[in-house]
Amino acid sequence: MFRTRALALVAVASTSLVLTACGSSSLTPSASTSTSASTGGVDAALVAALPEKIKTAKKIVVGTDATYAPNEFLDADGKTVVGMDVDLFNAIAAKAGVTVEWVPANFGEIILGTNSGKFDIGISSFTINTERQGQAKMVSYFNAGTQWAVAKGNPKQVDPDNACGMSIGVQKDTVQVDDLKARSKKCTDAGKQAIDIVIDADQGKVTANLVSGRTAAMLADSPVGLYAVKQTDGQLEALGDIYDAAPYGWVLPKDQEAFATALAAALKGLDASGEYKKILEKWGVASGAISDFAVNPVK
Repeated sequence: MFRTRALALVAVASTSLVLTACGSSSLTPSASTSTSASTGGVDAALVAALPEKIKTAKKIVVGTDATYAPNEFLDADGKTVVGMDVDLFNAIAAKAGVTVEWVPANFGEIILGTNSGKFDIGISSFTINTERQGQAKMVSYFNAGTQWAVAKGNPKQVDPDNACGMSIGVQKDTVQVDDLKARSKKCTDAGKQAIDIVIDADQGKVTANLVSGRTAAMLADSPVGLYAVKQTDGQLEALGDIYDAAPYGWVLPKDQEAFATALAAALKGLDASGEYKKILEKWGVASGAISDFAVNPVK
């Protein structure tokens, strides 16, 4: 559903946003990495469940497609991987007393790389589905869907269910393009004007078009849309609820049931301490919080 990754570019728009949406990576596994030091109290159960390779190295190697702000993207130095996913997992790794090495990789290669041992875990906004659960263990940690955004106060009175004749921005090759095309067809079938779908390959430009008033609204994956709202400092606001939501999951080799179970338990502890929601709030995506962290929750 989400994170289909037909296209993704880290874009810096004229509004100084660093945003992206569903798409494919142009980064390679040889790209620069960032390493996080562990801090905080140690979770003995999580430490006990660490695979021997991680215990020996005292490090977890994570494969990630760092092109998907605010979940995972490269910082201004072009090397350090930052984002919501990074902060969440770094907090968990701290409880295991190990460091994290974040290795940018092509999205489509991360599950294969995890199963081959190249990466210990894959963390890259993977939507949990039955196909992926057939390939790996997945630990749910977040919910994402589609989010509309408009200028503050919704001055053009956009109604997502009746946007006929309006200019709506969207990134090229995302599931939201199909969403808008379906809505536009309903308009024309009813004898109304089609939606003017303004498509751009650069999510930063999609956001800038909304800020400038060229478009009346935009829609994107919920973390991306909500991050845009946060980064524009009050110029934009979310419109309506997130819909078509599905859980994201961390990817582990299929034989690591104990480790996956321990990670789910550690996430529950992070939630109980308040740190989980604090991290999501930092990135403006708290509406995607879950409390039912689980291994392979989708049936």
